[in-house]
Amino acid sequence: MNIELLHIHKRFGPVHANNDITVTFNEGRIIGVLGENGAGKSTLMKILSGYQPATSGEIRIDGKPVSTNGPLAAIGSGIGMLQQDPLDVGAFTVLENFSYGQPGGLFFRKSRDYFKKQLAEYSQRFGFDLPPEMPIDALSIAQRQQLEMVRLLALGVRTLILDEPTTGISAEQKDALFNALRELAHDDGMIVLLVSHKLEDVIALCDEVIVLRAGELVGAKEMPATTQELVALMFGGELPKPERAPAPIGDVVFSLRDVHLRDTRLDMPNLNLSVRAGEVIGLAGLDGSGQTLFMRACAGLEPTHGGRILLNGADMTGKHYRDYLTRQVVFGAAGRIEEGLVAGLTLTEHMALVMDHKPIIQWPAARQRMTQQIDHYAIRGRPGDHIEQLSGGNQQRVLMALLPDAPQLLVLEQPTRGLDVESANWIWQQLLARRESGTAIIFSSAELEELVTYSDRILVFYAGRVHEVTNVADTNIDELGHMIGGEFNHA
Repeated sequence: MNIELLHIHKRFGPVHANNDITVTFNEGRIIGVLGENGAGKSTLMKILSGYQPATSGEIRIDGKPVSTNGPLAAIGSGIGMLQQDPLDVGAFTVLENFSYGQPGGLFFRKSRDYFKKQLAEYSQRFGFDLPPEMPIDALSIAQRQQLEMVRLLALGVRTLILDEPTTGISAEQKDALFNALRELAHDDGMIVLLVSHKLEDVIALCDEVIVLRAGELVGAKEMPATTQELVALMFGGELPKPERAPAPIGDVVFSLRDVHLRDTRLDMPNLNLSVRAGEVIGLAGLDGSGQTLFMRACAGLEPTHGGRILLNGADMTGKHYRDYLTRQVVFGAAGRIEEGLVAGLTLTEHMALVMDHKPIIQWPAARQRMTQQIDHYAIRGRPGDHIEQLSGGNQQRVLMALLPDAPQLLVLEQPTRGLDVESANWIWQQLLARRESGTAIIFSSAELEELVTYSDRILVFYAGRVHEVTNVADTNIDELGHMIGGEFNHA
């Protein structure tokens, strides 16, 4: 199977997201698709996988023109895409989602045992933990990505497109995934297209890369290549290293006292933490180790089962998120569209939701404020655009634009998830500016370098246990990786 994209154009109003792109993908190859956020790479992959129609251009498979008018048509042509925010059905179980779309699928004309066996085989092959009867809303984002991947393989796709597939998975899971992708491409002759901002993953996995910039194809390179070479292709030169200027640490603004948290998998008693104004607390751990439960409890989104939560001395135990929000505690979810933003609303409508509430919405003021924020945060979009029209990186910038200027506490799940190096550095510039104004920050990240670079202290979560790293400046990434794996003697 060989795929040709010929003179692909895609326009969103005045935005030329893909500009005359011609490229060939050959079977048996793992190809990295690189570019800064908003470069057009996800749009191009959505055109190939049927989620977006091209404005003009042609797709050929083995020399024959094909139509990918919709995801089902693309899957019928052997092309499937695992998107960064998985497209699953929230009311279904893992098994029901896995069987959905397969011949005899949801209504189980084939037996449940057949699909359960098939799911188990794929899960074992890739080292995934996908309990068949678990509801989707109980899965992490990483597990949902894994489920969508094995579902596409079960549907028989021969070209697999993966958008940021290693977000939130362990090193062991990534190794297993990469080994499987190599087997699928090099042994089974599939095409694997990897959209990723993690250049170390591209270097470790890909046979070649293509690079997009501002909607145009600007380069292609056979691997191996160095990080510096790939950065130069993406941005036209080297980027400055991120810097974290010191900031004064103030009084305690937020504290946990003997807090007890639990869910269906974890039991976390006797949690104690004091966070000072201007302090940055990083949370590390494999997906499902307890950091998500912890963060949501810190913002009133999960109940406590003992202990007290204090905010500037006020007892917030048992309060709801709206009470925390009133006191300038803001939570940012990892799932941008699922929780952070509202699909179907425009950028202006999002701004209206967070502005001072009055009996009548002041639409001109909301539009003016959003226009100012689009300029300040370099968002590639317009006030009237619907949020789902924007790239993942630009959606993340919108989330930043909606944050208050000087909250008491920011609780952020993976604030740079899916962002390129330049965009991630820029997001941290905005966060550190708030820190200098006294805002305390609790954030989680799967990027160990990010944790070490920006944290004053790091809390490492492992199976519900928490280990505090206070000497971050003396802790390297290798030591932190061992701690995440449960080897706390490396601290």
